[in-house]
This record gives sequence, C-alpha cells and structure tokens, in this order.
Amino acid sequence: MITRSPLADSAITDDADRVLVERGAAGERVAVEELVRRHQAWIYNIAVRMLAHPQDAEDATQEILIKAITRLSSFEGRSSVRTWLYRIVVNHVLNTKRGRLEPETLTFSCYAHGLDNTPDLDLPDEASVPVDVRLIVDEARLSCTSGMLLCLDRAQRLVYILGEVFDVTDAVGAELLEISRDNFRQRLTRARRDLHNFMNDKCGLVDPGNPCRCEKKTRGFIQAGYVDPANLLFARARVRRVREVVPEAYEALAALDAQCARIFRDHPFYDAPDIVPALRSLIATDQFRRATDLP
Repeated sequence: MITRSPLADSAITDDADRVLVERGAAGERVAVEELVRRHQAWIYNIAVRMLAHPQDAEDATQEILIKAITRLSSFEGRSSVRTWLYRIVVNHVLNTKRGRLEPETLTFSCYAHGLDNTPDLDLPDEASVPVDVRLIVDEARLSCTSGMLLCLDRAQRLVYILGEVFDVTDAVGAELLEISRDNFRQRLTRARRDLHNFMNDKCGLVDPGNPCRCEKKTRGFIQAGYVDPANLLFARARVRRVREVVPEAYEALAALDAQCARIFRDHPFYDAPDIVPALRSLIATDQFRRATDLP
C-alpha cells in the first residue's frame, strides 16, 4: 500500500496518523499495524538509498519501526506525527552501522578510478544469463548510480535524498533535521554540486559525450561481482518510479540539476517487505511487552 507522500509540504498535519498513534499507545494492535503499513514503504525507500542494499534497508526499516512503536506513548501531540516519526528515521539512518556495500570512506575520485578500470565489453549473450539482458543493464545502472550516492557522506546523502529525490521542501527538511531552512538549502547545494560535478564529468546518462555507458560496463560489473544476474537487487520487470509517487517541481533547478535529479527519480519506488508479520510476532512475546510500554 502506497499512501500519499508523508514528506510533502501539505502533509504537515495528518489526523489519520494522529488517531492511529493515540489508539496504538492505548494498546490497539490493529492501529499499530495500520500505522506501520502507512509508512513502511517511505521509510524503506529512504533507507535503501542511504545503505545501498535491500536487506540492510529492510533491517533498518524494522529497527526504526520497532523504535517508533515502543515510543508511541511519548508522542504528546505538540508536533505532527510526521515530525516525530521521521526524526526517528533521520537519527537512525545517520547513526546506524555501515551497510554491507557502504565503505568507511569513498571519494568521487576513487569511484571514478573504479569505473575507468572496469573494461568496456559487449553485453552478455542472452542465452548465458537467467534473465532478460535489459534487466541486467538496468541493474548495472541502478547499482552504479546508487554507488555514486555513497560518495557523499551520510549527512550530505540524506539531504540529497530528501531534497532532490523526494522533493522535500526546505521547510520540511529543516523540520526533520532540526536545522534552519537556510542551513538545509546550503547543505543541499553542496551535495548537488559534489554529485553533479562528478556525474557531469563521468556519466553518459548526463552527458552523451562522456564515454561511460551502462551497457558497456555491465559485463565488467558482473565479472567484478557488483552485479549478479541470478540475484538482481534493484531491477524489476515492472516497477513504479519515484517520479510517479512524488510530484516533480523543477522550475527552480538549472539544467544540470534537473538532469541529474531525473536519473535518481527514475530509480524504482520500491515496495517495502511487509514488516507487520515480524512485528506482530515480536509484540506478542512477553519479553517484548515487559521491555516496552505497550500493554
């Protein structure tokens, strides 16, 4: 279930969420599960872009939702549910342990060196791979551009994901990160500059004059172990795109900014694995009830 974006400027207050939090804090399990289902996809899509691996993102989403449902009684209604919940998300993704694909440090120059040293090869023969070759190329594109995000430090990465991919306004971004609107805009400008300078210099998706092409790098990525045709992490035969669930507003963007933003908005908006069954089992345990304020 994909609800309207809770990160939109128009979603500052949401009576339905507020009612679910109040009912959940009073011990209504159905309300807790409905709250989880309303937000799990949005939380997951932030996490998967921060951590660059679906399993790490699923683990982070579950950890975030456990934090939230064990703190329902702490919600006092002085802020919106969105502010309260997504500050938990922000703090978690900024401070969680590194994902399996997230190195301790990764610079754009190191990433460029890796791309330059990946040979340009013809696509694999269709008969030699278990899925459509076009899906494998899509996997290479998504994996490579997701890796570009890892060249930003976590704070920059989160601001870029919120401000550029999910089109969060400076008012909402400042609210979630507990910084000023000017500070949010400055951080977003720096993140755009660093990422877009790299892409403009290297990526054939942005500038057709650049030599790097997803099709030419696909077999090299397979040989290096970055892409596994038998286990595609990102590519799907039919997916929603971010631009289909988040309204686009490019009027204030320069041409390069808009071009780069479209690449990341063309990434899938992933269906989150349903966290509810796992949470339901966890909540049912005596140990969990003793450790939380849930009845």
